[in-house]
Amino acid sequence: MDLALLRTFVTVYRAGSFTRAAALLGLSQPAVTGQIRTLEKQLGRPLFLRQARGVTPTSIGDELAHKIAPHVDALLEITEAGLDDRNEDRTLHLAGPPEFTALRALPALTPLIGQGLTVRAAHGVAEELFEGLAAGHHDLAITTTRPRGRLLSATPLCDEEHVLVAAPRWAARLGGAAVVRDKGVRALENLPVVEVHESLPLVSRYWATVFDSKPIASGSVITPDLRAVLTCVVAGAGLGVLPRYLCSDALDTGELVALLDPPVPPLRTYFLVVRTGTLAHPHIARAHEWLLRAAVSW
Repeated sequence: MDLALLRTFVTVYRAGSFTRAAALLGLSQPAVTGQIRTLEKQLGRPLFLRQARGVTPTSIGDELAHKIAPHVDALLEITEAGLDDRNEDRTLHLAGPPEFTALRALPALTPLIGQGLTVRAAHGVAEELFEGLAAGHHDLAITTTRPRGRLLSATPLCDEEHVLVAAPRWAARLGGAAVVRDKGVRALENLPVVEVHESLPLVSRYWATVFDSKPIASGSVITPDLRAVLTCVVAGAGLGVLPRYLCSDALDTGELVALLDPPVPPLRTYFLVVRTGTLAHPHIARAHEWLLRAAVSW
């Protein structure tokens, strides 16, 4: 059976759409449709149910995908590895949160860049990154949300501890961590808040996890980059919830003070996300492995 037909079938199965599969394969939609029809004729069974918005696999399609997808991926990996002995020269399109990408992901990939890998970095929220991956604009994405469906696959990368922080003058005005521990959110009601979005995602998660409540204040400063949040909080603009890796230096130097040290600090998990099957490309697989290895010490 033609490997090209099987590759197209697996791509359609994962994408859930002839149109999306065509974009990923670099083919026209009629070509993809024709290949699936050819495969269905050879097998004598329908593989997909056509719907108004995409396709869903039949039971035969599900069974075939589970049997052949790992083998198709393995064959493509062999083919990709053999096509170019200089596969490390390929360009990696990486996407993720700007501060995490800048401070952790890109430095971790520096050894590969020194070996000839080129990197193009992009930023965005999770849904935008998932759409970019699905469309083939990105090779790897780092997100704090696990994707759904078959097209994208995610591997846990690392956990990030969140810390409630403020400048020393705000901490002194509150009376220190002991007062916050005793009074809870009541001690924080009059403090301005610095956040990345109007919905206060980091503060809301912290409040729900630690205080079992919702914040009542609105953001005094809203800026989409956590590094800007850090700068504003250090300058005394208000309290903030920051990843420990980002604010540890400021805590060590005394520029910031942790307002509370809960027994179980809030955590957020980062995921390394790829289109299913693209780890067959050696340059993507190497970057994926390198990031997972570096994350052990994060």
